[in-house]
Amino acid sequence: MATKDNEEGPISENMQPRHVSATVLGIAQDGGRPQAGCVRQCCVDVHSDSSLHRSPVSLGVVGSDHSTHLFEATRKLASQFETWFDIDPETGPLDTLWISHAHLGHVDGLGLFGREVMGVTGLKLHCSNSFLQLMQATPAWNNLIQQGVFIPQVFSDKSIQPTIQSGFTITPIRVPHRDELSDTHAFLISGPSKRLLFLPDHDSWQETLTLHGCESIEEWFSKLSVDIALIDGTFWSLDEIPNRAAEEIPHPTVEETLQRLDDKKIHDVRIIFFHLNHTNPLHRQSSKEYQKVIEAGWEVAHEGMTLQL
Repeated sequence: MATKDNEEGPISENMQPRHVSATVLGIAQDGGRPQAGCVRQCCVDVHSDSSLHRSPVSLGVVGSDHSTHLFEATRKLASQFETWFDIDPETGPLDTLWISHAHLGHVDGLGLFGREVMGVTGLKLHCSNSFLQLMQATPAWNNLIQQGVFIPQVFSDKSIQPTIQSGFTITPIRVPHRDELSDTHAFLISGPSKRLLFLPDHDSWQETLTLHGCESIEEWFSKLSVDIALIDGTFWSLDEIPNRAAEEIPHPTVEETLQRLDDKKIHDVRIIFFHLNHTNPLHRQSSKEYQKVIEAGWEVAHEGMTLQL
């Protein structure tokens, strides 16, 4: 997948405006599934069965002008582009790339856009100022900027229409997360009929809700007028990582999120868990944890899931 030379131009005469759609291209935490070096039961069977492999979290959005917009740059770009094209054959060259933060699984595919692999030029990379500073201070990444692979576009908290006729806007939303490398943002993607929140990472509900002046998840989502939310489901519970300090890798557990939400009511936001650690039992539809999410009326993302906006 290359980039377009004139992405801001009008829709071609032989292309009609289309619906805005978002396709889930990855549902796993940064290490993917199976995770490198894991010999625990959660990964043993997965190593030998490629149908169980899952890519790090990513989302692809196609605008009403057929423009294409990728969220996160993972090491699994090749298979994710293939998934995107299989689901949506109208997917064309990439117009923009959006980065939520600097942690490994969200950025370790940046080099794939360079001369050694895709040979892209002039791709608009939307990121925060702190992430751009990190890129400029990292020789391999700064080289991609100097070679013209990426044209950095620093965002603020203002809504952005990624192309003139895209039919949707993107609003970066600051969220608390381990910010040792850069700050972290969720993205609110507002289409003609629905608003989608892309929230793969944050430290805790308490910190996030406090930052945004809200007391509950429902209040925050209502404030944002969210219809669909892809939210951080990294761990079902901290029992998955008995040999790790929780403060080293803070995330709200799915157990806690379900307690805060209770069962889904008729007018509630459609909430979908993703960014699943390789240890998370939500990877297995047969697990009691997966069934508990479904019985409560919520969902677990799958790769190739398409959401109409």
